[in-house]
Amino acid sequence: MRAAASKRFRVRAGGPIACFTRPEMKAERVSYEVMTPSAARGVLEAILWKPAIRWHIHEIAVLAPVKWTTFRRNEVNSRATVGKFDYAADEDRAQRNTVALSDVDYVITASLTMVPGKAGPEDNVRKFEEMFERRLEKGQYFHAPYLGCREFAARVEPAPLDLHPAESEPKRPLGLMFYDFDFGDGGAAVRPVFFEAYLEHGVLKVPPREQVIALEGSHP
Repeated sequence: MRAAASKRFRVRAGGPIACFTRPEMKAERVSYEVMTPSAARGVLEAILWKPAIRWHIHEIAVLAPVKWTTFRRNEVNSRATVGKFDYAADEDRAQRNTVALSDVDYVITASLTMVPGKAGPEDNVRKFEEMFERRLEKGQYFHAPYLGCREFAARVEPAPLDLHPAESEPKRPLGLMFYDFDFGDGGAAVRPVFFEAYLEHGVLKVPPREQVIALEGSHP
């Protein structure tokens, strides 16, 4: 059973370039058409992250028409290895094509809950509501918020109520989209979780985490 949730926050996030990488693409980096729930969570955690709280994404409104851009950039082939200090990036570099989004603008609707067993005696939902609102208003971050990749910086601010999505189509399928990672019990078995995404009148409605995990577990 989920703990009591905070009020819902509306956060506007945008920027000139974004890439929410599709994991099934191996040779090239190709973005999803819309910001993923995990990327939205990352934006919020850049503003406020504590072990005592967990973010829940409810909606992602797409304010700007979807536009694509393509470019090539250098990337390394290997993953970082703990304890390895003799790595030479010049010898492990490859040029890859990137299919990204340009001039993106979103409104993220989200709430937070307390994490059982992580909260201290002075912690409560209202405390973190006020902390988040203050940090968002002042533009304070634990690290620079970004749009999928760290080099694609995000412009983040409170979202006014008079913003409207760019699309009006009743329901447009986006296909299978990455939801987030499921860390299981204590993070012993980490696995990616996906869901069937739809854009409804320009808004990606994000199902609750428990529902997505339960649906994935029911598949053969």
